[in-house]
Amino acid sequence: MKDMLVRVWENLGHRVGGPMTFRIILQPMMAALLAVIAGLKDARQGRPAYFWTLLTDPDQRPQLLREGGMSVARVFVVAIIMDVIYQRMVQRWVYPLETLIVATLLAVVPYILVRGPINRLVRRWRRQPVPNREP
Repeated sequence: MKDMLVRVWENLGHRVGGPMTFRIILQPMMAALLAVIAGLKDARQGRPAYFWTLLTDPDQRPQLLREGGMSVARVFVVAIIMDVIYQRMVQRWVYPLETLIVATLLAVVPYILVRGPINRLVRRWRRQPVPNREP
């Protein structure tokens, strides 16, 4: 198990300077762009911040996961495909766990980190109050 974790960590580090490095910038930018669009929509609709609501409101969680998943799905799939291509070129083998880690880091994490703050910034800029949720 320790050997596998060491291999995963080393292989993830090699992706930064190896072939296809452009995707490490391009894919998070695409995910962030999708998050900006969704965050603007959230602000127009008067919805609370995405990630915070995802964590704290179990009633809205399934809808938010479905919505976010649909929004970021293409970037996630492209990240998987590009990582498989990278692994076949460089490592001559495909490690599925590494592929999922890379796709999550390049597509899902930027989306989650950007959507809520964009919503809050737009609300603050427009001076719209955040709706109070009843417990």
